[in-house]
Amino acid sequence: MVIATPAAISKLSDLIAEHPEDPVVRLTIIDRDDDRIVFGITLESATRPDDRVQDCGGVTIATEARSAARMDGVTLDYREPGGFRFIHPEPPPPPEEEPPFSLFNLH
Repeated sequence: MVIATPAAISKLSDLIAEHPEDPVVRLTIIDRDDDRIVFGITLESATRPDDRVQDCGGVTIATEARSAARMDGVTLDYREPGGFRFIHPEPPPPPEEEPPFSLFNLH
């Protein structure tokens, strides 16, 4: 699930009010290469059958099915200046490694 900040919801609501024929906010992820991705935001007239759809403060956000898992926990924010930005959740800490088993370490 995408998390939208109040600032993002406000700006998206303003944009939808300017374009009432396109009330759905579509979020996409495009892989540029092995190390980079690009997020996309577009306004569209309707959701698609395979979209993951959620309501964020009265704004309908649709995420492509192929991108939905990768968008879990991502926060959409809006700032002036700068515009929209996507904030990734902190990755979980790596598991602690146990020391290798050794008969010489037994006490």
